[in-house]
Amino acid sequence: MKYATIIFVLSLFAVSCQKQATIDTFHAIDPKNMDTSISPGTNFYLYANGNWMKNNPIPDEYSRWGAFNVLAEENNDRLKSVIEEAAKMTNAQKFSPEQQIGDFYKSGMDSTKLNKLGIEPIKPILDKIASIKNTKDLQDVIAYLHTYEIFPVFAIYSNADEKNSQMVITQLYQGGLGLGNKDYYTLQDARSKELREKYVQFIENMFNLTNNEIDGNTASSKNIMDIESKIANMSMTLLEQRDPNKIYNKMTIEDLQKLTPNFDWKSYFTQIGLSNPGDINVGQPEFFKGFNKLLKEVPIENWKEYLKWNVINSMADYLSDDFVNQNFDFYGKTFAGKVKNLPRWKRVLETINSNIGEALGQIYVKKYFKPEAKAKILELIENMRAAFSNRMTNLDWMSEPTKAKAKEKLAAMNVKVGYPDKWRDYSKLDITPDNFVQNVLNANKYNFDYTISKIGKPVDKTEWGMTPQTVNAYYNPNRNEIVFPAAILQYPFFSTESDDAVNYGGIGAVICHEMTHGFDDQGRQYTKDGNLQDWWTPEDAQKFKEKTQVLIAQFNNYTELDSLHINGALTLGENIADLGGLTIAYDGLQRALKKHPAPAKIDGLTPDQRFCLSWAQVWRQNIRDEELRKRLHDDVHSPADARVNCAIPNLDAFYSAFGIKEGDKMYRPKDQRAKIW
Repeated sequence: MKYATIIFVLSLFAVSCQKQATIDTFHAIDPKNMDTSISPGTNFYLYANGNWMKNNPIPDEYSRWGAFNVLAEENNDRLKSVIEEAAKMTNAQKFSPEQQIGDFYKSGMDSTKLNKLGIEPIKPILDKIASIKNTKDLQDVIAYLHTYEIFPVFAIYSNADEKNSQMVITQLYQGGLGLGNKDYYTLQDARSKELREKYVQFIENMFNLTNNEIDGNTASSKNIMDIESKIANMSMTLLEQRDPNKIYNKMTIEDLQKLTPNFDWKSYFTQIGLSNPGDINVGQPEFFKGFNKLLKEVPIENWKEYLKWNVINSMADYLSDDFVNQNFDFYGKTFAGKVKNLPRWKRVLETINSNIGEALGQIYVKKYFKPEAKAKILELIENMRAAFSNRMTNLDWMSEPTKAKAKEKLAAMNVKVGYPDKWRDYSKLDITPDNFVQNVLNANKYNFDYTISKIGKPVDKTEWGMTPQTVNAYYNPNRNEIVFPAAILQYPFFSTESDDAVNYGGIGAVICHEMTHGFDDQGRQYTKDGNLQDWWTPEDAQKFKEKTQVLIAQFNNYTELDSLHINGALTLGENIADLGGLTIAYDGLQRALKKHPAPAKIDGLTPDQRFCLSWAQVWRQNIRDEELRKRLHDDVHSPADARVNCAIPNLDAFYSAFGIKEGDKMYRPKDQRAKIW
């Protein structure tokens, strides 16, 4: 799961009159959020969250609104105070985090200057594209754009070698699609056709804002759509990319040159500052074969239009309001159903977070993260690890040799909590208070060079993939690690005032979710050292696959908006992790209750009921139809209601907790319940 997490300390929940009073006052499970007119056996998601959903409509600037968004909003207010304080400083040392954050913010908030400049800040890049005369020039400009993290056609980055996880290698990956996902170019339903038509018009509208720098005619827009459609047709689907073996194709630069002889890779790597790319993983070889053909088939003038579009589309949010508004009109309103854009300060904050996030994070954790929280969550994680190990011992479908290796992997799983032990160094990044677009470009270039500099070197295992102010969590299979940033370690996912059942249903299930990712359909293919290598017996692998088919079928049969089905295969990894999160955390709760017995009921609810309700309320949200349709195409997570209603009937304790019986909609016969980890 790529979302929240929570903290928890067993010792804070010893039963006493004083603690009982605190819990009763606090209402960790607030009855006002529930809709008890709906039976838990009919729709548990609405039973747990119905009144909250009625009372919390989606704000105009969002496409969905839930527990994660509420926490993110609170976090944004904290970050705003950090940034505004930095912006007021008059004596901040040049290249210090305070100077960079404060000046970046000031440059982004100067809307008067940005509106006056219009297209001017990116005109030098557009001029460079306009000067292209032949294929060599085209390749040179593609390389140039990539160094500023503008990625037409394909992307380049660095990451661990999937089969030698100690070393960083060059990674090439398909890309170049303004609509993001292949499906939007190929599906023939009415919604997809409408999006394509509006996308073409959107391109034309954006070109018309450039003061004749680009001819905003329909032919240009259609040429770009034609190129992107061809790129889409040669791209792998999201589902195909879920198989890590299919996207691992390591080769030398000589092999790559043979694969795509029309592109001069030696020149490309030299121009991006990587004279020796070493081993190269080509994520989608067939895609790059297709690109090789396109280089000759597409006229140079059309390529120039496509590159200009990539620049404008990548930089639109940092330009004048007319570009920002046009960009939002398509991606925000049409694509996601939002009513209005975020206020400028939030958009600038997002830009700072994405560009110099750890500079901001250093200041954030000093003000808002208590060091003792780290020890508390580490204690909980070890309790969850023990519960998971015990479940592995008792599995009836896995052989002892595979069990032993699974336990070794679990024991070796590294844990990161709060913030990095070593911060990113931004001391050579020049940020000024008066040039927002240039600050973005400087940061892009700085981050690209940083990424490329890792190639050919050992993996730095102290590095984080998220900033500490991110309301999120993740599992990294190459490092076999779970990571919980500081921002997520707070209510509603954890509170020291909550009882064990609520914290285990929240943070406990989330922690176990991340642990289970190491053993989902993708993660299970990696060893304890993070190498893509089969360590399962063939018999066990087959049994695992058979068990996952049950989960795939459950989610395939779940519908949204009356007739749209979830793709159970695309969302399988997250669904396995949700199932593991629930079952392992429930076992962890039973272990905790033996040490710290709970009252029979709190607010009229038993521990088992509170555990299930806590899980359901973590996922409470309202979502716009447009956003839901979009996510059914391109999100590997199931919709929130399905994460509750489809997952929790697999937990045996759910039935006794709420009296679920045969004939209820939420009832699932025992032999049809998914049991994996």
